[in-house]
Amino acid sequence: MTALIGPNGSGKSTLLSTMARLLKPRGGAVRLDGRAIHDLPTKALARALGILPQAPLVPEGLSVFDLVSRGRYPHQGLLGQWSAADEAAVEAALRLTGTLDFAARPVDALSGGQRQRCWIAMAVAQETQVILLDEPTTFLDLRYQLQVLDLLHRLTRLHGRTVVAVLHDLNLALAYADQVLCLKEGRIRAVVEEGARLSPEQVRDIFGVEVVAVENPRTGAPVFIPVGAADDAR
Repeated sequence: MTALIGPNGSGKSTLLSTMARLLKPRGGAVRLDGRAIHDLPTKALARALGILPQAPLVPEGLSVFDLVSRGRYPHQGLLGQWSAADEAAVEAALRLTGTLDFAARPVDALSGGQRQRCWIAMAVAQETQVILLDEPTTFLDLRYQLQVLDLLHRLTRLHGRTVVAVLHDLNLALAYADQVLCLKEGRIRAVVEEGARLSPEQVRDIFGVEVVAVENPRTGAPVFIPVGAADDAR
């Protein structure tokens, strides 16, 4: 799991949209398994890469099952015939995300955390190797943020998916992601991977915030506590 993090306007969502072929880079190319994604047919790309935008809208009254079923579109033929494989993929996605019990309910009648798990279930049913998510924890209470991040963590650890997510909480990103890319002004300013740590000075430079680092008593990893704005940070 890779987390993209940085202050507002740092380029996180732009980078994610470019990776998803929603934006075209002015130079270079985005490659997936060695192939430029802009050269791939749309359905072929949709079978390899899924994108969950920030705060997606759902049609009124649409059931959870019907929403998750939309993830099967890239795997259907010209006539859009529903197959046993489609049924199995949707049921597996519902079970994995803990949404099977309310599969018949309208999505718009659910809590924010439940709705987000339904959208992730749709991405899981799409059966792509790569899942891109733009701020999947935004507007969620802390409990539901942790549930969503736990789910994404399971997707990578137990099911071999590659997850790239834009996050806002630095401490949660460091706790859950295998790799954290810290962006500022459209550039990667720091990369945190296994064995590497951010310093308070780096946090100050990237986020413009003075922090103190304390040790997580369970993991030994640093937890950053903001103590004030650094108005002169560049």
